[in-house]
Amino acid sequence: MATRKAGSRLETEIERCRSESQWERIPELVKQLSAKLIANDDMAELLLGESKLEQYLKEQPLRQGASPRGPKPQLTEVRKHLTATLDRGNLKSEFLQESNLVMAKLNYVEGDYREALNTYTRVGLDDLPLMAVPPYRLRMIAEAYATKGLCLEKLPISSSTSNLHVDREQDVITCYEKAGDIALLYLQEIERVILTNIQNRSPKPGPAPHDQELGFFLETGLQRAHVLYFKNGNLTRGVGRFRELLRAVETRTTQNLRMTIARQLAEILLRGMCEQSYWNPLEDPPCQSPLDDPLQKGANTKTYTLSRKARVYSGENIFCPQENTEEALLLLLISESMANRDAVLSRIPEHRSDRLISLQSASVVYDLLTIALGRRGQYEMLSECLERAMKFAFEEFHLWYQFALSLMAAGKSARAVKVLRECIRLKPDDATIPLLAAKLCMGSLHWLEEAEKFAKTVVDAGEKTSEFKAKGYLALGLAYSLQATDASLRGMQEVLQRKALLAFQRAHSLSPTDHQAAFYLALQLAISRQIPEALGYVRQALQLQGDDVNSLHLLALLLSAQKHYHDALNIIDMALSEYPENFILLFSKVKLESLCRGPDEALLTCKHMLQIWKSCYNLTNPSDSGRGSSLLDRTIADRRQLNTITLPDFSDPETVSDSSSSSSLSRTESPLHLFVSSHLHSHPKPDTFVWPPAAQSFSDPGPRQEHSLCNSPDVYFHGFPSLFSVSSVHATSVAASRVEQALSEVASSLQSSAPKQGPLHPWMTLAQIWLHAAEVYIGIGKPAEATACTQEAANLFPMSHNVLYMRGQVAELRGNLEEALRWYEEALSISPTHVKSMQRLALILHQLGRYSLAEKILRDAVQVNSTAHEVWNGLGEVLQAQGNDAAATECFLTALELEASSPAVPFTIIPRVL
Repeated sequence: MATRKAGSRLETEIERCRSESQWERIPELVKQLSAKLIANDDMAELLLGESKLEQYLKEQPLRQGASPRGPKPQLTEVRKHLTATLDRGNLKSEFLQESNLVMAKLNYVEGDYREALNTYTRVGLDDLPLMAVPPYRLRMIAEAYATKGLCLEKLPISSSTSNLHVDREQDVITCYEKAGDIALLYLQEIERVILTNIQNRSPKPGPAPHDQELGFFLETGLQRAHVLYFKNGNLTRGVGRFRELLRAVETRTTQNLRMTIARQLAEILLRGMCEQSYWNPLEDPPCQSPLDDPLQKGANTKTYTLSRKARVYSGENIFCPQENTEEALLLLLISESMANRDAVLSRIPEHRSDRLISLQSASVVYDLLTIALGRRGQYEMLSECLERAMKFAFEEFHLWYQFALSLMAAGKSARAVKVLRECIRLKPDDATIPLLAAKLCMGSLHWLEEAEKFAKTVVDAGEKTSEFKAKGYLALGLAYSLQATDASLRGMQEVLQRKALLAFQRAHSLSPTDHQAAFYLALQLAISRQIPEALGYVRQALQLQGDDVNSLHLLALLLSAQKHYHDALNIIDMALSEYPENFILLFSKVKLESLCRGPDEALLTCKHMLQIWKSCYNLTNPSDSGRGSSLLDRTIADRRQLNTITLPDFSDPETVSDSSSSSSLSRTESPLHLFVSSHLHSHPKPDTFVWPPAAQSFSDPGPRQEHSLCNSPDVYFHGFPSLFSVSSVHATSVAASRVEQALSEVASSLQSSAPKQGPLHPWMTLAQIWLHAAEVYIGIGKPAEATACTQEAANLFPMSHNVLYMRGQVAELRGNLEEALRWYEEALSISPTHVKSMQRLALILHQLGRYSLAEKILRDAVQVNSTAHEVWNGLGEVLQAQGNDAAATECFLTALELEASSPAVPFTIIPRVL
């Protein structure tokens, strides 16, 4: 009785070791079994033969694609053990089947493929049961199917008939699919058994659970079928096989395999499948798919059934992707999570190979994430994913550079520059990186000194980056040119303009076929009011690139500076035929039409801009006043009676109360006064609205800016400079724009205006359209209509200095100088270098007899912009009123000289970007 119980325990332990592949323990257990039980010699032979074969394969593992040939001296004892077992035939039938399966595996290892197939035929592999068998038997059957598939692949077909080839290929794939399905079932079962044993174990600590390894045959069974499907051109069935493997309940052993399969499937979905040919994982695959080779025949469903299947995830709340990008993104995020979890970060030499494998696997996942998220414009999410990759990124240029590019695309320019510095350190000979950093610094950040340093890095790099030296000088010239525009002293402006001109000339000489070098040289000459020379270079730029929008725009402005307004307008119209949605061209067109075709045409263009804006951005006007573009519609409906048409005056309290009293402010209570008084005398209500961060809510997602409003004078959107860039061209306007943003948010909340959808750039464009329309109305003496248009802009940005300046213009038109004075002062309190506000404020002070203060303001304006002829003319009038005729004469002459070369709109409206 005791002997029988001891034998039972030993048999159970042997079965567990076979299931968990603990082959090194089998010989000792066999000795114990032979000593306690009689007539177990055949079983001992089987166990010893199996354990020795498995230990041999563990020490000398087979490789994918290798073809074993010839008997192995190390396996001689294995064959003796198995032959003795099979010759005597004393074992039960199931153990004889196991002996045959091990013998067939030995035949494959020694290269006898035909004998291995004959063995599987004798044993009846397809008839072996899967129900009520120990886990190790499932492993043996799965390995047998994989081995059979390998043997069929390696044996040549005796006949050249195509049907035989097709049948052989299908038999091979079926073997691998069965091997994979049974392998998943085995891994699930053995994990269940191990967990059960751990739970039933006594509190006394025992040995740690043994980590399962797939081994060559199980791994082949799991990974070979889909490879053959793709090789044969059956993409539909290959994708289906991937999904079957991924839907199976995960085990510890299949985690790495799962990550590999998920990544491979995501790559196929991104590169080989379109939305029209996609079907979701819970649907049956299409019978005929454009993804598949039309010459390949066969069904897209399984041709076999197993009596027992691996468990799959199921339930009502399981997420099912509905399109290829969605499924690919889900797979990649799963892969990324697994890659981060299993990351090897140790820098010791012993872990170097593991660390490189971990890094390579993660890099592939992040590259595919870049493709998937980049297609949808989800750069914010991409930058967050790549930020998690920084744990891998020590001294790894590729990940750092990808991170920098994602930050750029997400509008996080400041962080992108910091990351690009690290990229420059890792790859100092690559000139494109400092050029990219310079571009960011000159753009939204307006870090002009930093841009100059980056540009000098390229210029001073020597012969290693000689092909980029012209671009380096171009970047350096742009940095100097923007610094000159920002400079508040005329002397510094002239020095920087000369440096910019020399840099552009150097860039042009190094790369005479680069149209950008010729264009920026022409633009700098134009800013310096060297009009004839600028015309020569802009024509060169157009000869090199005839459809360049900025060169065409500059040519138009140069012609307008020579007072050829009709020719300039023709150039603008020609450019708009190529770029019909370029708002910066349309704004110039409004100015030129006002000069040479009259206000009616200018108003038509304003209405056209509103239509373009509405078609470009699927947004709702936050003021929601019901007016929309009807203000212009009513004007344009009867163009011949333009001067007799009146629009509602929204500064009139009665009109305000009739339409929306909360959406506008009276003339006597400006937004700034309301802001100050609300903070001095009361606290905001708890439910006061504050704009949310800019969200990507419109149809064509674009990069989200790091700051919600304009960060600098040179932020451009759809070719249009921001609300603050047309006039605020100095360094102080960077701070001014942030003040405007904060005050506009407060004013908007106090006025209870609805929130703006999406980024603020489209709204800034809309505000500029309304301000241009207001300017046209002011030009024809229509204060009511100008007020209505200004109010539309104020509903969007109540504290914009441009809006406040336009309010002052309307007040002047009404003859209310005190009110106009207050509006100009408020505009200057936000943007102290707004030259137009300075000029109009000084003019009112002059009219009020306050000559000294007017002279001081005008002299400050001249320091800010020495080419503004209106300022020089106003300064001459003030000096003349003070009796200083000699100085006044000089000012008038300067004004005349500057006016002769003054364009319809400032040259600085043209973007200066690398």
